[in-house]
Amino acid sequence: MLNRLAPLVPLAFLTLLVGCAAQSPVSQQQVSNPVVIQPHQSPSKASLVFEDEQMTAEQELNEFNGQPYVLPVLADSILERGKALIGTRYRFGGSSERSGFDCSGFIGYLFREEAGMTLPRSTREMINVKAPLVSRNNLKPGDLLFFSTAGRGRVSHAAIYLGDAQFIHSSSRRSGGVRVDSLNDSYWSKTFIEAKRALAMAPTTVISSK
Repeated sequence: MLNRLAPLVPLAFLTLLVGCAAQSPVSQQQVSNPVVIQPHQSPSKASLVFEDEQMTAEQELNEFNGQPYVLPVLADSILERGKALIGTRYRFGGSSERSGFDCSGFIGYLFREEAGMTLPRSTREMINVKAPLVSRNNLKPGDLLFFSTAGRGRVSHAAIYLGDAQFIHSSSRRSGGVRVDSLNDSYWSKTFIEAKRALAMAPTTVISSK
């Protein structure tokens, strides 16, 4: 398509478009029928696509198990336990305080110990857990975040959302293991893929009072 447009568009403008596309973050949602934003679309059309993606995520969230989601009490327990483990060393394949944690081992440990939930061991399996997708602007504490830190759009890292754009994870040996980082950081924002609300499957939820 670009070859057909080349005679009509200055070379400098085409170069700028290619550069912007190459630096774009990985798509934050992987829906069953993704809408691809073409380079020639106007900003208004791109905005409509973004809104459609948000609506898809929210609809899936509200329809999960046929009832609206209510933040579990367990989220507080998971996050408090996680913050108490800040500084625990990173260890590939690790899943305990004594051995250290890798990213999925850390998440699995917290969900098992504090919520009685058994999650898949690897990030590649964890991202496929049957839980509702959550749009980035509707994240709640306890949501699982997935990243493509190794490139090619494949999930390779996971974390737990804390709130206020912060998340906790077992990052790497070099960065000190369990730590808190921000989704607003350019690196994490660019590598973010999607979020899932695994706690929607938790057996215990808060009963709202009026």
